[in-house]
Amino acid sequence: MIVVMKKTATDKEIDAVIKRITDMGLQPHVSQGEERTIIGIVGHTQPIDRNVFEMMNGVEKTVPILSPFKLSSRDFKPEDTIIRLNGVKIGGEKIVIIAGPCSVESREQLLETAHAVKEAGASILRGGAFKPRTSPYSFRGLGLKGLELLAEARDETGLYVITEALSAEKVSLVASYADIIQIGARNMQNYALLEAVGATNKPVMLKRGMMATMQELLMSAEYILSKGNNQVMLCERGIRTFETYTRNTFDINAIPALKMMTHLPIIADPSHGTGKWELVTPVARAAIAAGADGIIVEVHPRPEEALSDGAQSLKPEKFAALVREVKAIAEAIGRSA
Repeated sequence: MIVVMKKTATDKEIDAVIKRITDMGLQPHVSQGEERTIIGIVGHTQPIDRNVFEMMNGVEKTVPILSPFKLSSRDFKPEDTIIRLNGVKIGGEKIVIIAGPCSVESREQLLETAHAVKEAGASILRGGAFKPRTSPYSFRGLGLKGLELLAEARDETGLYVITEALSAEKVSLVASYADIIQIGARNMQNYALLEAVGATNKPVMLKRGMMATMQELLMSAEYILSKGNNQVMLCERGIRTFETYTRNTFDINAIPALKMMTHLPIIADPSHGTGKWELVTPVARAAIAAGADGIIVEVHPRPEEALSDGAQSLKPEKFAALVREVKAIAEAIGRSA
C-alpha cells in the first residue's frame, strides 16, 4: 500500500505517518515527487486498515499496490527515476552510452579502449575485474588488479566505472573502486548479494537472468530497493530460448513493457543479447527506438585476441559508428545522447 500525502502536507505530518508505519512493525519508503510525497508501506502480507492512515492529517488518500513488486512499480513512483553521477544522468531525456572490454586484461588494453570509447561518446567505462564463467578453466579476471586498473582509467579519462560484484563478501571491495556496481545475469537471484548492494550508496545495474521473467527481474530489484538503495537500473541482455544462431534472444518487447511497469531506468545490452558483433549495432538502434535509457556495449581494440567475448566485441571504429547511429535514433524520437 502507498500513502499519498497532500501537496500542502508539512514535514511534521509526513514524519507522523512514517512513525505510525514503523510503530506497526512495517517499513516506510519515502518518494519525494515534484508535486507531492508518496510513502510506500512494505513488510507485511496481511491487509492493512487504510482508515488508520486516511484519517491522519496531511494524508490525501491511500492506494493498494496489487502487483507483487512494490517499490519498483509505477504505482509507488509514477515519474521516472533519474540516477545522477555528477554530470551524467541515467534516465530522463538523454540516453547514456556505456562501453568497454568484457574483461580487464592489461593496462595497455584497458587504457587504449577507455580513450577510444570516450572519444566516441561514452561516459561510463565497463570492464570486468571478476568474471563469472561457465568453465572454471576460462579466464576469470584479474581481481583486485583489475579494479586498480579501472580506477586508473577513470583518473586518466574522466569516465565513470561500472564493474561486477560476484558475491556479497566482495561488495565492499568493488564499491570502493566502482561508481556503479553490476549484478550479472547469473546472480540476478543471488539474494544475499542483492541485499548487500542494497545496503550501499552506489548505483546498481541489475541484469535480467537468462531465463527470468520481467516480474522476476522486478522482484530482484525489490531486494535492492527494500534495503534503502533507490539508485537501481535494469538491464535487458537477452534470454535463453530454443534459438541457437545468436547467443541469446534479445527481448525487445521487454523495454517498452518494463517502461510501463517500472520507474527504473532501462539499459540495453546488445552485445550479450546477440553474441555476434555484426548484430550489435542494429539491435542497439532498435533498443533506443524502443525506449531504452542507454546501451552497454563491449569494445576491444583487438577482439581476435580477447580473453573473453571477442566474438561480440566491436572494434573502436565500429563502436564510433554505432554511437553516431544511436544518437540519430535518439534525436528522431525526441531524446538526445
